[in-house]
Amino acid sequence: MTSAVFPGTFDPPTNGHLNLIERGSKLFDKLDVVVAYNPNKAYLFSPEERLDMLTELTKQYKNVTVHLWDRLIVEYAEKNGANILLRGIRNSNDFSYEFDLSLMNHNLDSKIETLFLPTEAKYVIVRSSSIKELAQFGGDISEMVPKIVENAILKKYRG
Repeated sequence: MTSAVFPGTFDPPTNGHLNLIERGSKLFDKLDVVVAYNPNKAYLFSPEERLDMLTELTKQYKNVTVHLWDRLIVEYAEKNGANILLRGIRNSNDFSYEFDLSLMNHNLDSKIETLFLPTEAKYVIVRSSSIKELAQFGGDISEMVPKIVENAILKKYRG
C-alpha cells in the first residue's frame, strides 16, 4: 500500500490545495493531509478551524484523512508509515524552496522521498497570503477558495 503525506499550513485552504488533494487521492492508496502549525506563528485561522474546513472539504475522498501536527513532518511520516511527501509546485520559486526542503527532509530521514506535483495552470496565482490580502481589502476571492472558506475568511475580516 502506498501512503503519502500532503503537509501544509492551509491558512486558508485554497482550490489549488483541493486540486492537489484530489489528484493525490488518485495516486496513492492513502493520503494524509497534515495541517502543520507552529504555536509561535500567527495564523488567520486556528489549527482546529483549518482542520475542520479541510475535513469537510475532503470528506468525499475515502482514502484521505486530515490531521494536525506541530513537529517535523518527517516525524509524522515515520510515525504513520508514509515515505512520500506530496508537494505542489506553482513556479520556479516554489520549486527552488521545495527542492531545498526536500533535501533537508531526506537528510533527516533517508526513507522519505518528496514528489513534486505541478499545479494546474488555473491555480498558478492562487496563494494563501494573496487571498487573505485581497479579502482584507474587499476583493473577490470566490474563484480561489471553496465557498465555506470564503465565508470563513469574510467573517474574520468583516465580523
